[in-house]
Amino acid sequence: MSVEGLAARFGVTQQTIRRDLAELTQSGALARVHGGAILPPGASNIEYDARRRLNAQAKAAIGRAAAAHIPNGACIFLDIGTTSEAVARALSGHEGLMVVTNNLHVAEILGPGAAEVVVTGGALRPADMGLVGPLAVQTIERFRFDHALLGCSALHEAGDMLDFDVQEVAVSQALLRRAGQVTLVADASKFQRTAPVRIGAITDVARMITDAPLPAPLAALCARAGVRVEAVLAAPDKGKRQHG
Repeated sequence: MSVEGLAARFGVTQQTIRRDLAELTQSGALARVHGGAILPPGASNIEYDARRRLNAQAKAAIGRAAAAHIPNGACIFLDIGTTSEAVARALSGHEGLMVVTNNLHVAEILGPGAAEVVVTGGALRPADMGLVGPLAVQTIERFRFDHALLGCSALHEAGDMLDFDVQEVAVSQALLRRAGQVTLVADASKFQRTAPVRIGAITDVARMITDAPLPAPLAALCARAGVRVEAVLAAPDKGKRQHG
C-alpha cells in the first residue's frame, strides 16, 4: 500500500501514516518500501491487487518511458506483472505492433485493433491471470523479438533479478535468449524486497527503467556493464525523465 493511498483511505495526514508504518515495521508486521509498505519479504509474492496498487503512479511513468523506446511495427513481448501492464497501457498510440504475452491482463488492455496480440499457451495462474510452464516457453522459442519488457519481483544489490515462481522464471529466461533487446522495468520497491528464484543478472539486459536512483552497488554494476539506466524522477503527469 502507498502512503498516499492509506492517508486518503483513513482520512488522516501522510505524516500520521508514516509514523504508523514505522511502528508496524519495527514490530515486524510490515516492510517499508519507497512510498509505502508491503508485507514482509518471504517465499511467496504479495497478492495481485496489492501489487497493482503499490507505486501505481511510478509504474505508469515507467510504462510511458518504456513505450517511448518501442518503434512502430516492432515485435515485442510483455510478461507477467503490473509494470508490464502499465507498459501495455502506454502503447495505445503505437501502430503495427505484434505483441506476444503470457499475461491475460495485457491482452485485455491492448484489446482488438490496438496491436496484433499473440497469447502464449501455458498453465493459467488464477492469482494474476498469467500463463506459465513449458507451453509458454515453447511459444516464446518460436519467435525472435525486437524488444522484450521484463519485470521481476526483487533486485538484489549484487545484480540478481529474482522472482518467486520457478515456472515464471523459466519464461523470463527464455525471453533473455529470444529478444534482440531486453528492458527491465522495475519500480523502486524491488530494491528493498527479496525472492528465492534467480532469473539472471542485471547485466543480461540492455536497459533498466525505474522510478528512483539505483542503490550504489547496482548503479556501479550497471555502469561497468554498459546497462543504460533511466530513472523516471519527475511527477508522472509531466512526463519528464532523467537519464543516467
